Amino acid sequence: MSALPDRAEAVVIGGGVIGTSAAHHLAEAGVDTVLLERGSLGGGASAHTAGMVRTYFPGDPHTGRMAVRSLNAYQEFAGRTGAPLGLRRLGFMVLFTDEQQIAAFEAGLPAQRAAGVGVHLISAAEARALNPLIGERAVLAAAWSPEAYHVDGLDIVRGYAAGARNHGARLFTHTPVTRIDDDNTVHTPGGSIKADSIVCTAGPWSGEVAGMASVDLPMTPRAIEMLFTDVPDVPDAAHHELPMTMHATSGLRIRSWKDRILLAMGMPGAGETREAWLGRISGHLGTLFPALDGIGLHRAWSGDFDASPDNTAFIGEHPTRRFLYAAGFTGAGLCQAPAAGEKLRDLLIVK
Repeated sequence: MSALPDRAEAVVIGGGVIGTSAAHHLAEAGVDTVLLERGSLGGGASAHTAGMVRTYFPGDPHTGRMAVRSLNAYQEFAGRTGAPLGLRRLGFMVLFTDEQQIAAFEAGLPAQRAAGVGVHLISAAEARALNPLIGERAVLAAAWSPEAYHVDGLDIVRGYAAGARNHGARLFTHTPVTRIDDDNTVHTPGGSIKADSIVCTAGPWSGEVAGMASVDLPMTPRAIEMLFTDVPDVPDAAHHELPMTMHATSGLRIRSWKDRILLAMGMPGAGETREAWLGRISGHLGTLFPALDGIGLHRAWSGDFDASPDNTAFIGEHPTRRFLYAAGFTGAGLCQAPAAGEKLRDLLIVK
């Protein structure tokens, strides 16, 4: 692409779903915007997800409110960006295996509904009707949220990038930021650019980028590995696309992925071998989904994501310099990207 301009009203650092959303919303609002991405657009955390957007986040109605706002934007995505976005409804289910989890769900239900989240309690039999892999004695009840959809994260990135360009934004890939001066001059191997405002949306690298500007973002990158099962020998599930199903206790999540099952349960803990971690996963699979007991597990892909101390994203600006940030999405960036872009736009243009 052409050389970096000498200056821009806004320089967005990071070209994943959050960064391209920010660039689109800023450019759409008439802000002269440049985006800098160290690799390819969507090549970081946005490419290493389970490909789901949902609105229900257990115990976190704030994230749910952001996700509801974002889902509404995704349903109007083609009209705003000119790019189609295929949303395929799967639903999201959380399995409860003790009475305290059910009580906690019911206590938090009014706050979830006040946030606009559609979720309700269903019986174990109803859960098995939605996901026939669930064992007859595995769960007591489940939370069911129909508003959960499969989506390709790269389609979101491409759509927002196209929308940003259509509104005049300039996007530079393979352009890592190497230094940020006190006057908001951003340095890269390809040149330097003076920013009226810097917008940090660098995912797992947000803390590093913020540090260059002497801004402290209290976040820690966290790794996750996605796994594939062997093709399950389960006739009832062969033609039944499973909802994303999460175990409230272990955090194990499974969903259909073509003819196999895609699953995740973090990474090995401190001092834990990979074999022991896979053994823990297999134990939960055998208990919750007996038809998958002993099934082979294989690495699908892995990656880092930006985690905040309380798993809730922080979006804001530094009090003494024009440095805005959106980070700490803890693996839920796809679910919140439209709302995050809108918030960053509103923070920047009010000044």
